[in-house]
Amino acid sequence: MKVRAALLAGLAAGAVYAAARPPAQIPSGREVVSPSAFASFDPVARGGNFQIAVVLKIREGFHINAREKSEEYLIATDLRAEAPAGFKVGDVAYPKGELHTFSFSKKPLNVYEGKVILRVDVTALPSAPPGAQHIPLKLRYQACSSEVCLPPTTLEVDAPVTVASAARPAHPELFQSQR
Repeated sequence: MKVRAALLAGLAAGAVYAAARPPAQIPSGREVVSPSAFASFDPVARGGNFQIAVVLKIREGFHINAREKSEEYLIATDLRAEAPAGFKVGDVAYPKGELHTFSFSKKPLNVYEGKVILRVDVTALPSAPPGAQHIPLKLRYQACSSEVCLPPTTLEVDAPVTVASAARPAHPELFQSQR
């Protein structure tokens, strides 16, 4: 009887310990990637070309598939821009990913980790309205860890720009090639 009581007390203590410990939280895809958008000029000039850099900060322990996917079933990172009146949006430049081996794949996968910068070419047409403007972007990706892949996520990213008659370079740390 004492053994049974001791066993029940031990099980109860284990149950209390397990209940007191918070369960391991799996983040949502929205919590894994933090995007920010920056224009290469502030202000941008009417009739001038500029770039938007979308900086992705990827949560430690996670990766997202690169634009150039290494397997057909993977979901590539995709950035799309909707050109508002007075703007023309060009191509998106994606960085090269890095090949990493994961326990769930026989082949190395092409992924982004840490901090990644995507760049979009934009033209402010001569008809671009002066003042504060916004270029809406949509970022689609799938975040994975070595244990789990989260459902694909689409985030809206706002790229604020100010339009004026003349441009002034901005964010040299992101746009060194334009100087």
